[in-house]
Amino acid sequence: QVQLVESGGGLVQPGGSLRLSCAASGFTFSDYAMSWHRQAPGKERELVASISRIGSSTAYADSVRGRFTISRANTKNTIYLDMNSLKVEDTAVYYCKAIGEYVYWGQGTQVTVSS
Repeated sequence: QVQLVESGGGLVQPGGSLRLSCAASGFTFSDYAMSWHRQAPGKERELVASISRIGSSTAYADSVRGRFTISRANTKNTIYLDMNSLKVEDTAVYYCKAIGEYVYWGQGTQVTVSS
C-alpha cells in the first residue's frame, strides 16, 4: 500500500525555522520525482519546491527561493523541506507529492507562523 506521511509541522514565530519530512512506502521511491506543495485557507494549492529522482535538480517558487531547501535521501525513502526565515504568509497545510508512473499525495502537515 502506497503511503506518503508528512511530519514536522507546528507553530513557529516569524523568522523561525522548521524541517518537514515526508516518508514514502509502497513504491520504488527512486523512480519518482518529488515535490512539496502548500494550501492556505481560502487559496488554491501551490507548488513550493520540487526535486528530481536522484536529487540532482531542484526548483522553487519565487516566494520561497533562498529561504526553503528541498532535499531527499533515497536510502531512507524520505524527502525534506528545510524552511528558514519563516513568514506569516507561509502558514498553510504542506503536502508532499510523488510524480512518476503514478501520482501520489500525502495527507499534509500544518505549519502555522504566528507571533
